[in-house]
Amino acid sequence: MEKILTVKEFKSLRERIEHERRSDVPAIVIPSGTCGRASGALDLVRAAEHEILTRRLQGAVCLKATGCHGFCQMEPSVLVNPAGTFYPKVRPENMRAIIDALLAGRTAAELLFTDEKGNRIERQKDIPFFRGQKRLLLSRNEAVDPLDVEDYIGNGGYTSLISVISRGDPRAVIEAVKASGLKGRGGAGFPTGTKWEFLAARREENGKFIVCNGDEGDPGAYMDRSILEGNPHSIIEGMLIGAFATGAGQGVIYVRTEYPLAIKHLDNALRQARRMGLLGKDILGSGMDFEISLVKGAGAFVCGEETALMRSIEGRMGEPRQRPPFPVRSGINGRPTLINNVETWANIPVIFEMGPEKYAVVGADDAGTKIFSLVGKIRNTGLVEVPMGVTVRKIVDEIGGGPSGTAAVKAVQTGGPSGGCIPARMFDLPIGYASLSRAGSIMGSGGMIVMDEKTCMIDVARYFMKFLKSESCGKCFSCRKGTQRMHELLDDISAGKAGPGHLDLLEELALVLKDVAMCGLGQTASNPVLSTLKHFREEYMEHIEKKRCSAGVCKALISFTINERCTGCGACLKACPEEAITGEKKSRHEINRERCSRCGACREACKFEAIDVR
Repeated sequence: MEKILTVKEFKSLRERIEHERRSDVPAIVIPSGTCGRASGALDLVRAAEHEILTRRLQGAVCLKATGCHGFCQMEPSVLVNPAGTFYPKVRPENMRAIIDALLAGRTAAELLFTDEKGNRIERQKDIPFFRGQKRLLLSRNEAVDPLDVEDYIGNGGYTSLISVISRGDPRAVIEAVKASGLKGRGGAGFPTGTKWEFLAARREENGKFIVCNGDEGDPGAYMDRSILEGNPHSIIEGMLIGAFATGAGQGVIYVRTEYPLAIKHLDNALRQARRMGLLGKDILGSGMDFEISLVKGAGAFVCGEETALMRSIEGRMGEPRQRPPFPVRSGINGRPTLINNVETWANIPVIFEMGPEKYAVVGADDAGTKIFSLVGKIRNTGLVEVPMGVTVRKIVDEIGGGPSGTAAVKAVQTGGPSGGCIPARMFDLPIGYASLSRAGSIMGSGGMIVMDEKTCMIDVARYFMKFLKSESCGKCFSCRKGTQRMHELLDDISAGKAGPGHLDLLEELALVLKDVAMCGLGQTASNPVLSTLKHFREEYMEHIEKKRCSAGVCKALISFTINERCTGCGACLKACPEEAITGEKKSRHEINRERCSRCGACREACKFEAIDVR
């Protein structure tokens, strides 16, 4: 790979790549991110390679292993371009049929996606999960080989950087980011262009830092991981544009160690960028010096908070500190530091490719799109990218396909452990930073957990408070003891040991912690409690006054019985770990309450709703 010294040389390289690319050759695209690999995507890649080599189809068919496409529930999958034909849950032995159909100019109909009505859908864009999305970022995962910088360039990569350098006006770059309306996708929603403006205004002889926060610690969230794995050069390009605009000379990408594939792809992308001259001294003859280092975090949830993250980068224990001074004034090693998360940096090249005015009108109230990790009791799970301002209902009912079982959807939890729960009656709420905050939740990094009527909201609050209690750094007394005491109170409520005073104390503690905690994580740690108290207070009262959990989750407050709908199929009997269920085949079964551990396995196994909870 030759080093590129000027913008002119880069343009020549891009022309050569575009000339060599065969747009007339159909491509078999296999998403091979972490979720795809866990489902067997690499076996599909090997099967496709075997078919192409043994049948001498080189030049007739192109094979590309990419990052995650989003529909993780249907992995391993195959996308055939340019037709856009989508095949879900493909087995290695299916690759011959897919290639045969491709060569014959048809589809392998028996392998196509089938909706709940039994209709076969050929094109990915027509599948309900994809149809309601606006995929500015995730669509690029489908097009790019994350290990090949020339493939990134051939798909328009680094074009935004070239346009910025060619213009040579850092102030215009900042104004463009401000005009785009982009807000930080890490959760706080601070205007990105304004933050860049603050750093640009700082004068520092020892240099300035810009940081990509890839410490994605929310349970069930993997939006940033998918971008880091599938399109690492987009992060590098975004940071290069940010460095040009702000005058920063050093960059850091901070990624949690639990993301080995993302680290591997980032390390490869950084080496490629250095060899090409896109990192280092006098980049493309612009006079800009900029280097990026990769730092691996140890997995502490608190290191997602920017002051704790900076201490970790410095090699110290990841603990938050008081602000001010803010990072843009005194950050890593006392130098001015700007921190944006992965999704924010990935949006920067998109803004300059589309133009800030066009980007600004994508979405309502807040500009652009947001990627959500849609998981839980929902039919379609995966990564969803939608315009800002779309309603929760559209995501849950249309894209998500509604509940996965017979129970109705009860609520969604957004914003990770520090987020809040939004009840089904408020699903017409448009998603935005301010609207979610008013509802008692937050945007967070983009986790969205769907819960149905079999979910106990006290148990949900207890689960997240247990997580936050364990992940509290302990530096701040109010957070360390406040989360612990709130978890103890929630434990008492779920165990039937609570009185009315417990609820008053729980609410008071939550409000105090929100006001006095030192860092943003501590200040939002009360959200699971406050949001469930606000929207599901009657459920708390049921636990306290009636000593009952209608959702059938809190073991101390429930008992199971088998009703007349029992067909005697034996599913509950086989599922019971305590052998507490007896009965003859095709006859109504019974539960021995003394032996029953109230684990709920019988209820999960029953397909006839024959298990009642009392």
